[in-house]
Amino acid sequence: MTSSELRQQVIQVFRTIYDPEMPVNIYELGLIYEVNMDETRFVSIRMTLTAPNCPVAGTLPPEVEAKVRGVHGVSGVKPDLVFDPPWTKNMMSEAAKLQLGIEDVIAIARIHR
Repeated sequence: MTSSELRQQVIQVFRTIYDPEMPVNIYELGLIYEVNMDETRFVSIRMTLTAPNCPVAGTLPPEVEAKVRGVHGVSGVKPDLVFDPPWTKNMMSEAAKLQLGIEDVIAIARIHR
């Protein structure tokens, strides 16, 4: 498996992890800022939460680490929880905005036509 394929599998894992307060996965919410993999296939993840005082601050990063560690071919995982830049709804994918009923995505879609 190539590094690119492995990276895609890691991203698929992110799509199985949900913020308990929103029915959207953490990848589409924009909580994953960066994913890097070295030549040994050690995965470094730069991620955030919707707010610094989020109730899942103690459980979400370990869940991310455990699930990514379970991807065949990953040699190790290090999630790094950051709050800079702070998360905003603008970091969500258009699909997530539509799913949550955030109306400004409709205006954006019309501009891009």
